[in-house]
Amino acid sequence: MRLTGILATVSVLAMVASPAMAEEQTLKIGALVTQSGAGASWGNGMLRAAELAAEDVNKDGGLDVGGTRYHVEVIAYDDAYKANEAVTAANRLVFEDKVKYIIGTVGSAPILAIQPITEENKVITMTLGFTAQALSPEKPYTFRPNPTTAEVAQPQIDWLVENQNIKTVGALFPNDETGEAIAEDIAEAYKAAGAELTAKEFFERDRVDFIPLLTRIVAQGVDAIELDGNSPVTAGQIVQQARDIGFDGVIIRTGGPATQEIVNVAGVAATNGMFVHSAFNPNIESATEYQKRYVDTYGDQMNGFSPFFYDGTKMLFKAMQEAGTVDDTEAVKTALENISDYEGVLGTMNWTGEDSYGIAHQLDSPFYIARVEDGNEEIVASCTTSGCE
Repeated sequence: MRLTGILATVSVLAMVASPAMAEEQTLKIGALVTQSGAGASWGNGMLRAAELAAEDVNKDGGLDVGGTRYHVEVIAYDDAYKANEAVTAANRLVFEDKVKYIIGTVGSAPILAIQPITEENKVITMTLGFTAQALSPEKPYTFRPNPTTAEVAQPQIDWLVENQNIKTVGALFPNDETGEAIAEDIAEAYKAAGAELTAKEFFERDRVDFIPLLTRIVAQGVDAIELDGNSPVTAGQIVQQARDIGFDGVIIRTGGPATQEIVNVAGVAATNGMFVHSAFNPNIESATEYQKRYVDTYGDQMNGFSPFFYDGTKMLFKAMQEAGTVDDTEAVKTALENISDYEGVLGTMNWTGEDSYGIAHQLDSPFYIARVEDGNEEIVASCTTSGCE
């Protein structure tokens, strides 16, 4: 009798335990980012953001969606900042790894190249790509959690032109979709501010000798050199070589946080006085905590784009929870669109972009202008899309 009772109890416990055990599943998140070459600091910042966001939910027993707990696994591939490599990786993520969510890509050409795959298969992507073509009503599964030149350029340039008495500007841009888009945005922004982009040069991304191009630009007597659109390493090379040929005017980086990487390449002396776009305010406790966690975890300086993709990944997790599913990406997309006043590590964030892109998939957040002194950023103006002060 006793043995029969024990067996019956074990049988009941097994029936109760089995469904719970079956509910523990794996949620795969793709990270299609640049991990090698000039854009590696951006890509690694994005990948690590996704890893840290996954770590948050995994340490609490997994992401709870509709009563099921998911252990989040980040699967990363390097696209080397190339469209063809991105397509290969996207096919692998979607058709072999069966992911429904991708953090990436870094570049504009790669995101445009993979969208026929991701959009057709309803895979939600979080891209850094600055091109305006990345967002549209025809591409409803693509979101951009970081501000681009189109969002931040005008208020920053208005402030810089007025406060630094800038009339003429020179710039170097990569000879690709990203460079062409940013060149157009920058030229329009300087014109609207009362200055002019009088000298511009385009180059192939693997170029390292910019002295001939810079010599032509400096010979035109420009007041400032704009770095926007260039990878951190390339921007650092441009700064160093501009100073080497005697340019002593203003150097500006309107978009793309990369100050530490530029200082590492160009040196402290060459970057003193440089004005940069910054998303990071050391007076915001959550921002400094994220930076410290990043440095402690990876033993490396944090790239300024990383917090955006940490927040973007966390918003994606929140959307899954609110939709009650990880499989129905249509429902998750709608839930993600409906998130408002999200308190991220950089401040309060909302989706915008309806007027510019026809779809509100562009994240809006506070930003700043900083002056670089002794290798460090010192905030000189606080900005919104309405202006800087």
